[in-house]
Amino acid sequence: MENNGPSAGSYNNFRVLYLITQMVGAAIVIMVGSWIGAHLGGLAWTSRPSVQFNWHPLLMTMGMIFLYGNSILIYRGFRYARKKPLKITHAVIHGLAFIFTVIALVAAFDSHNLASPPRPNMYTLHSWVGMAAVVIFSLQYVFGFVSYLFPGVRDTLRAAYMPIHVFFGVLGFILAIAASLLGLLEKAIFSMPNYAQLPAQAVLMNTIGLLMVVYGSLVVFLVTEPMYKRKPLPEDVMLLTHSASSQ
Repeated sequence: MENNGPSAGSYNNFRVLYLITQMVGAAIVIMVGSWIGAHLGGLAWTSRPSVQFNWHPLLMTMGMIFLYGNSILIYRGFRYARKKPLKITHAVIHGLAFIFTVIALVAAFDSHNLASPPRPNMYTLHSWVGMAAVVIFSLQYVFGFVSYLFPGVRDTLRAAYMPIHVFFGVLGFILAIAASLLGLLEKAIFSMPNYAQLPAQAVLMNTIGLLMVVYGSLVVFLVTEPMYKRKPLPEDVMLLTHSASSQ
C-alpha cells in the first residue's frame, strides 16, 4: 500500500537507478541520432523518400522509448510533487510522445509509398508488434485522460481502473522495446550485406539494441517494485477526502 512508503535507504537506491535510467535513455537517443547522421544519410522529407524514413527510428526512439518510459516513471521520479501537476505532466509527455509517433509513422509509410517502385507496408513482424504498441499506447492515452483528468469521474471507478491502466501502460512500453529491437535487426539485415562481419554500423546498432534492453528493464523494474511506490502527500489525501465528501 502507498501509506507504507519507501525507506530512506530504498529511496536513495531509487535515485541512483533513476539517474542511470535517464543516462541510458539519453545515450540511446544520442546514438540513434549519430547512427542516422553517420550511416543513413541524415534527415529529409518527401523529396527523398529513402532518407525520409530516417525520421521513423529517431522519433520512435524519442517518443515510444525515451518519453514513454519517462512518462510512466513520472510519479515515482517526482514523488514529492503534488498529484495534480504530475497528472498533467504525465498527460503532456504522453501527448508529445504521441505526436512524435504519428510523424514517425507518416515518415515510414511515405518512404514506402513514394519509393520507385512502391514498397509494401505492414508485412513484417516489426510492423505488427510496433502497431500493437502504438494502438495500446493510444488507447491508454485516451482512457487515462478520461479517467484521471476528466471531471466528474468517481474515485471508485478511477481506483478500479488503475491496475488496468498500469498493466497496459507497462505492456505497451515492453512491446515498444520489442518492436524497436525487431526494427534494428530488420534494418541491419536489409541494409548491410556484410552484417556478419560486424562493421562499425553493425556494432553501433547492436549496442543501441542492448541499451534499449537495459533501459526497458530499468524502467519496468522501477515502476513495478513495491518499495519504490510513491507515498501520498498530505494534500493528496485532503484532495481525495474533499472529493469524496462533496459527492
